[in-house]
Amino acid sequence: MQKVALFVDVQNVYYTTRQAYQRNFDYNAFWAMATKGREVITAIAYATDRGDPKQKQFQNILKAIGFDVKTKPFIQRSDGTAKGDWDVGITLDAIEFAEQADVVVLVSGDGDFDLLAEKIRTRLGKQVEVYGVPKLTAAALVNAADIYIPIEHQLLLN
Repeated sequence: MQKVALFVDVQNVYYTTRQAYQRNFDYNAFWAMATKGREVITAIAYATDRGDPKQKQFQNILKAIGFDVKTKPFIQRSDGTAKGDWDVGITLDAIEFAEQADVVVLVSGDGDFDLLAEKIRTRLGKQVEVYGVPKLTAAALVNAADIYIPIEHQLLLN
């Protein structure tokens, strides 16, 4: 049985599915698809935390599905911009857990992860699957993956 490690960039998937489809990502459908016939060694969802009750409820749903949820505070800068990305945390965890996995699954369209995908594939010899919204996933990330799975209708909530 293949061993799989799942890493979900919650902010990225939220905003890209909203922008492309005006719908939300279906985490249950994703879990069923990505873990079918596989042993899950880790599943981490990376989110920002604004301390709002609805967000806590969502994080509890993710935990019930099987994800470990990592949060960091949402930072609003004085110039109006915001910060809350998990690129470094996702990268460190993915490299750490890749050694135990046969397949590393990354849910993000962020092109910054192309180097991560390439390293896991070439240096560690692991299969990399990327799930992303087609119009909003960086070509470099798609090209760095072994398998690209478009986030489309079957992975969206109605």
